[in-house]
Amino acid sequence: MKKVFASDFDGTLYFYKAAEDRKLPPENVAKVKEYQAAGHLFGLCTGRQVGGLTPFIGGIIRPDFYITSSGANIVDSNFQPILKKGVSREVADAIVREMNPKGYRLTLDVEGDICVFAKMDYPGKYYVITGVDDAPKGLIHQVSIHTESQEEARDVSAYVNRLYGDAVEAFQNVQEIDIAPRGCSKGKGVEYLKSFMKEKWGSCRLYGIGDSINDLPLLEASDVSYTFPYAPKEVQERSDMVVETICDALEHSMHEMI
Repeated sequence: MKKVFASDFDGTLYFYKAAEDRKLPPENVAKVKEYQAAGHLFGLCTGRQVGGLTPFIGGIIRPDFYITSSGANIVDSNFQPILKKGVSREVADAIVREMNPKGYRLTLDVEGDICVFAKMDYPGKYYVITGVDDAPKGLIHQVSIHTESQEEARDVSAYVNRLYGDAVEAFQNVQEIDIAPRGCSKGKGVEYLKSFMKEKWGSCRLYGIGDSINDLPLLEASDVSYTFPYAPKEVQERSDMVVETICDALEHSMHEMI
C-alpha cells in the first residue's frame, strides 16, 4: 500500500511571516526528502496557485503532486494535469466588478498563473490586469480576495456564497478568501487524488495536515489527519492527531503500521 501525504502550505510547511531563514525551515525540507526517499509520496494541498508556490520551493522541494486553488487545479510533479476545473468568466467578472472598487486586493488563478490588479513585490511571474476581459486565456481556477480582518473575511465569504453559491464556493483562510468552482474544495481534491493514486498504485493510505478552518475538508477526507497546537480549537477537535510540527506528522506516517 502506497503512503501519500498531502500538506497545506502556509502555516504548515511554509511560514511567510517568519525570518528569512525560517520561512521554509530546513528541518521540514529534510524530512520531506527523507519521506520521499523512503518510497512515499509527498504533495501540497493549498488555496495558492501553482505560480504562488514554485518561487518559494523550486530547487528545494519537488512535490509529487500539487492540489492547488482549493482543488480546482491538480497537477503532477511535472505540472501535467490531473484535474482541472474553472469558474465561469461571467461569474468571475461579476465578483471582480463588485469587489475591486471596494478596495480589496484581488487575485485570479488562470491556468496556474497569478493575475493581479496592481504591481506587487513578488519574486515569481505574474500578470497585471484591469479586469477579467484582459486576463490571459484559459480556465480561471479561482478568485481570491484579501481582507483586513478575520471578521471581514467571514462576512465577505458568507456574502459571496449567498449571491454566487450556485456557481462557486468561498473558503475563508484567516483574512484571505479563496473562491473556487462549486464542488471544489481541498477535500474533494484529496478524494480525487486518492482515486487517481489507487488506479496507479493499486491501493494507498492518505495522510493530511493543515492548520486552519479551510483545511477541514482536507483533514476529513484523509485516512489520517494532523494539525497543530496553534490551530483553531475546532480544527484540533476534528483531527486525529495534534503534532508540534509537520516533521512529527511525517515521522508518524512513515512508521505507522498498515
